Amino acid sequence: MSASPFSLSGKTAVVTGAASGIGKATAEALAAAGAHVVVADRNMAAARAVAAALPSAVAVEADVTDEAAIETMLSAAPGPVDILVNNAGLAIRRPAVDLTAGEWNKVVDVNMTAVFICSRAAARRMIARGSGGAIVNVASIMGLSGGGLYPNISYQTTKGAVVNMTRALAVEWAPHGIRVNAVAPTYVRTPFIKPITDQPDLVAKIEAMTPLRRLAEPEDVASAILFLASPGASMVTGHTLPVDGGFLAQ
Repeated sequence: MSASPFSLSGKTAVVTGAASGIGKATAEALAAAGAHVVVADRNMAAARAVAAALPSAVAVEADVTDEAAIETMLSAAPGPVDILVNNAGLAIRRPAVDLTAGEWNKVVDVNMTAVFICSRAAARRMIARGSGGAIVNVASIMGLSGGGLYPNISYQTTKGAVVNMTRALAVEWAPHGIRVNAVAPTYVRTPFIKPITDQPDLVAKIEAMTPLRRLAEPEDVASAILFLASPGASMVTGHTLPVDGGFLAQ
């Protein structure tokens, strides 16, 4: 029997922001598909707990805004890095006229610059090895739409940048067999949007705006990431896949 096109047996994957939410669900999905997973997060205690529950995983403390820490993160992988998932993210929800330059830069550093630096570091290794690889970035529906339920200019801008960065890197690295794609989740039930999920009326409003009439679960996004990281998506690169219950189709 031939192997499943979604099997990651023998592959090594690095997931940033993997201690909770989408990152945790992604680490679990990749591990279930057979990958050795590096669970990278600033919260080392939580990262260790996630890694301990997986069949073949290691936890690494990593600040994705620190280039030296990124190199350490990739070097900690139990084998050559085949898959990188850029999931770590930050949101500072504030009206544009009130957002400081320091706050803007903080979000840019995590959501945009770190995606580039992590991708560049992983791609250098993949190119040197000559065996290709897959990079999956976590963007957002807010990177494809200017609308939102509250002012979030730095988040929307950086996630839009991730969408176009995904295209640019996909074209540049295609000759090396490196595929670069992204997912664009809707509102996902994670601690990241706790200020929203703590407001039942606001949740009901989002559900009413969503054709499938529900918020996403972390596993919904992780499954899309698994697909894009797997051999089953071997002809897919440069694309952003909305995981949004039909939100952007309207």
